[in-house]
Amino acid sequence: MEFKLSATDTQSKARTGVLETDHGTIKTPIFMPVGTAGSVKAVHHRELTDEISAQIILGNTYHLFLRPGTEILEEAGGLHKFIGWDRPILTDSGGYQVYSLSGTRKITEEGVKFASHIDGSKHVFSPERAVDIQRSIGADIIMAFDECTPYPCDYDYAKNSMHMTHRWLDRCINQMNSTEPKYGHNQALFPIVQGSVYNDLRKQSAEYIASKNAFGNAIGGLSVGEPHEELYAMTELVCDILPKEKPRYLMGVGTPANLLECIALGVDMFDCVLPTRNARNGQLFTAEGIINIKNKKWERDFSPIDVAGNTYVDTVYSKAYLRHLVTSREMLGAQISSIHNLGFYLWLVGEARSQIEAGTFTDWKNMMLPKISRKL
Repeated sequence: MEFKLSATDTQSKARTGVLETDHGTIKTPIFMPVGTAGSVKAVHHRELTDEISAQIILGNTYHLFLRPGTEILEEAGGLHKFIGWDRPILTDSGGYQVYSLSGTRKITEEGVKFASHIDGSKHVFSPERAVDIQRSIGADIIMAFDECTPYPCDYDYAKNSMHMTHRWLDRCINQMNSTEPKYGHNQALFPIVQGSVYNDLRKQSAEYIASKNAFGNAIGGLSVGEPHEELYAMTELVCDILPKEKPRYLMGVGTPANLLECIALGVDMFDCVLPTRNARNGQLFTAEGIINIKNKKWERDFSPIDVAGNTYVDTVYSKAYLRHLVTSREMLGAQISSIHNLGFYLWLVGEARSQIEAGTFTDWKNMMLPKISRKL
């Protein structure tokens, strides 16, 4: 794998780059659609590739481990072949599920004991096990096993959790070094910076992660309920420490405005369930603002979903038709909405790349932020 910086904005810390993997090239900054269980909900692979040009998708170790299981994935030749996807894949190690399954798990130095949300069966994830499972899944980029702390979080808890995440990282690195990829393509491990919203902990964690000289680095433990000001402050602090020549991945973020603000701080990669989850509930993101398509005001609006004329817009469908589909609970409504929102996110980061390369990113960002954040 290889990462090369292409351009840097003169008025911010935004930059563009090219990330080369065995399954293809990723141009950054980039948004990764979330395909938790090997499927981006309501979206066909053909639409991901041809209509919205997704360069990489994300899978989840916890969910894929439970279903279909590593044995089936290995028999299929890895997740790429199992789902028929020939572009890059990134897998989350399951650390976020440690956070979200707080009622059914126990954290120890060894790892995490948890009960399956499917059938209640008991399982253990250790750093070594998380690496082995991701080897079996076959993702191009795999994440170190960590604990995602909640917000708000007590300082001492955040400190102890951060140090444990660092110890787990060392074990992940050792396991990576003592094992090989299963399907003939390279895999890169990304460590994860933690430390909640405490400046000294974030600084210490970023320095520790940077010292490991991994291919790329991730920022975790944000977008868990903290104010946007805290999100941006922690992101900026960490990006100023992490190596400039390596890709930076901000996990689980976020709204369109979050993306632009964090691109300006030096982030290269994003993922979030928000565009597809909100799409299924009738919320659409556009270049002119946010639409709740269920509102009666769209009942007789026969104009395209987004009148901005951007390439992600499918002008075949009107707001009135989409509202009819969504309120009727037709599956096509969720499909069109999801494709639209993902298309908008991919357009947004693609336009950010163009603006950075043209030297106009900051002015463009400042013009776009109030528009994409308002409710229509």
